Amino acid sequence: MTSIIRNQLHGSIVDTAVSAARKKEISSNASSNTQKTTNLGNSALSSLTGNFNQFLTLLTAQLQHQDPSNPMNTDSFTSELAQFAGVQQAVQTNNHLSSLISATQDTQMTSSVAMLGKKATATTSVLPLQQSSANVHFRADQAGTVAIAVTDASGKIVKTTELQVQAGEHSWHWDGVGNDGQLAQNGQYSIAIEESKNGDSIDLPTQTTGTITGVDKASGGIKVKMGESEVALGSISEFSNE
Repeated sequence: MTSIIRNQLHGSIVDTAVSAARKKEISSNASSNTQKTTNLGNSALSSLTGNFNQFLTLLTAQLQHQDPSNPMNTDSFTSELAQFAGVQQAVQTNNHLSSLISATQDTQMTSSVAMLGKKATATTSVLPLQQSSANVHFRADQAGTVAIAVTDASGKIVKTTELQVQAGEHSWHWDGVGNDGQLAQNGQYSIAIEESKNGDSIDLPTQTTGTITGVDKASGGIKVKMGESEVALGSISEFSNE
């Protein structure tokens, strides 16, 4: 029994595939956090404006009622005014940056419409299953056995297999049939490929191919849809016609 098969039985490749399946969830949470940061910036600016107005009201009242023979020391007021101005400028800069990012995404969104219907290859662990067909490309560093695991959105293993390969570029096609012999539903899956090297299991980078069916603007960036799957626009390395 090879080392990579033993690792598979002990859950090593399972853990890798599950980790890959969770990348989209982590990315989604990051996008949500970006939107929350923008909202917090707007709230902070509103709160700062209210506090500044209250400060000016108190300052005006104190100046009006000060003892002319013993005027107030203005050093502290000057320092506080400078602090208010600095914080306000920082908050406004963050808001302007968010607006700039949004404008850039709008431009990318418009340009991405031309990609609809084209095939795209992306460097990702996301495996789109469209019309019971999915394709992945990988490079083996040496001749030997590679283990492949496909998981669904919940992290459950759907398909496992092994290939005997030579060093170099390779492709693997999945017809959507799982380990149970049943045809899996079209949708988003994750893939992990490992090879054994010097007794250790090595994760191999994967590139998956799918047909672009839509483009989505999220707070974390532009997402390209391949059926029910989504990949980041920046992960796509190649486009081609059907």
